Amino acid sequence: MSDTSIVALRDAIRNPDNPNHMMVIKPAPRRMRVYAGDTLLADSTRALRVMELGKSVYDPVIYFPEEDVVASLGLVDKSTHCPIKGDASYVSLDGEEIGWAYKDPIPMSRQLKGHHAFWPSKSRLVEGE
Repeated sequence: MSDTSIVALRDAIRNPDNPNHMMVIKPAPRRMRVYAGDTLLADSTRALRVMELGKSVYDPVIYFPEEDVVASLGLVDKSTHCPIKGDASYVSLDGEEIGWAYKDPIPMSRQLKGHHAFWPSKSRLVEGE
């Protein structure tokens, strides 16, 4: 294991009830854009990359600051709870659920406050210029 991997694991946010459920939040070092079809949803140089390990190894997720979301998103009447992030609320584009946000995450995940993530199956992520 590399020194970087060891540091990331040491800095991981862990589920107090299950130490094998953890995540690492890191700044995304490049410009990130996300689209639904041809519609730009968000464009940011301040996005966060979340890497999570739980019941399986999850694909990394990019979270965009709310200020960098440019599409008009609606609210979905749905909420879920994650023991290491808190309560997620869901958003839609043209009536279809497209992503989620943590408006008030639990304290250990406060970096995610006001950030939106989008379903990879319903969006396209572009990293870099």
